[in-house]
Amino acid sequence: MDVTTVKALAGPQGHELLSSLPPYDESQVLAVQGRLRAQGHSPELVAAALTQHRLRHRARDKFGEFADGMLFTPDGLEQATRLEVAATHAARFAAASLATVHDLGCGIGSDAMAMSSLGVTVQGLDRDPVAAAVADSNLRPWPDSRARVGLAEDLQPPADPIHARVGIWLDPARRTPGVADAQGRTRRVFRLEELSPSWDLVLELATAVPATGVKMSPSLPHDVPPLGTEAQWVSYDGTVLECSVWWGPLVRTAGRSALVMRHGAPSVRVDQSHADEDPPAVASLGGLGAHLYEADRAVVRAGLVGALTREVGGAEVEPGLGLVTSESAHDVPFARGYRVVEAMPYNVKVLRAWLRERGITGLTIKKRGIRVDDEQLRRGLRIGRGAGDGAQAVVVLTRVAGESAAVVVEPLA
Repeated sequence: MDVTTVKALAGPQGHELLSSLPPYDESQVLAVQGRLRAQGHSPELVAAALTQHRLRHRARDKFGEFADGMLFTPDGLEQATRLEVAATHAARFAAASLATVHDLGCGIGSDAMAMSSLGVTVQGLDRDPVAAAVADSNLRPWPDSRARVGLAEDLQPPADPIHARVGIWLDPARRTPGVADAQGRTRRVFRLEELSPSWDLVLELATAVPATGVKMSPSLPHDVPPLGTEAQWVSYDGTVLECSVWWGPLVRTAGRSALVMRHGAPSVRVDQSHADEDPPAVASLGGLGAHLYEADRAVVRAGLVGALTREVGGAEVEPGLGLVTSESAHDVPFARGYRVVEAMPYNVKVLRAWLRERGITGLTIKKRGIRVDDEQLRRGLRIGRGAGDGAQAVVVLTRVAGESAAVVVEPLA
């Protein structure tokens, strides 16, 4: 897709064409294509519209019904902040009473849309002309907010950003430009020095404009964010999506925090004030209690498992894995709880015999801190995924006090 195609899709004819498409059905794509061609639409516009139709269908997971009015690129959709998370970013800027936010690396404009919906005027920049054109189209409901082609390096911050009520939001590119894969996606980068704009420029802009935030990879090391900032790891339905770093008036609590988000449930925020600084750990497998708790991965990434040990009055089974054991049952909004049925040193033959003796024919395998090939293990255990005529069990393969262990558990109601 090029800029001309984006403008065609965003124009009256393209908008009408996209609005006329039936609910997406992969098996009907060729039939729809033939019908549109027969109506006199150009092959190029039909191909672009059907691509958008497919991307909008995929985007409903991130954007719900709002996806039906947006334009996308494959990379842009994959990297875009999902709607619920973008709303939390926007809330910080709105709460700081900012008039204008410069969205540097705006992509397809998901964060810019969320901020605009809360009354913040956004000036988006992206080095990719197609992404900038898509973002500008997506910002049409908010005429004061626009997106254009540009580099973060070209931004000239105001001399008095506080008086001007200006903020900055950065989403550095974590993909390399060049040859894309079969789905149109380019290669992802992971090293800090490969970001664009660079981390050094992020720090420079944050010094010039106090109200600055940046979206980083969840793998961001704890020692990278400067003192006084807030680094927040965010998960949605158990998947860690990002680590956002906040400066100045956008900070809620300096240090590390975790935001645990689940569909249909209130968000839960955990920070260092909630956590034991040096959480206890069990000394042996025999020290495992009657219950096991699995911390949300955002909490683990943020190094806040101590919040779980404090909440349940327990100890880690192994430092850093996010598993905590306790004698008592608790309902913890940032962890999953289980009752321990059996705990044994990890041995395939021993585990197979234990399962067979109890008539268990279906097994859910969870792993923390141990590498095991699931299919190879199932062959060794002679057990499948579905229970069939027998019972179903859950086994957690992990390390307890440095030793590999198999812990059979039942989820707490």
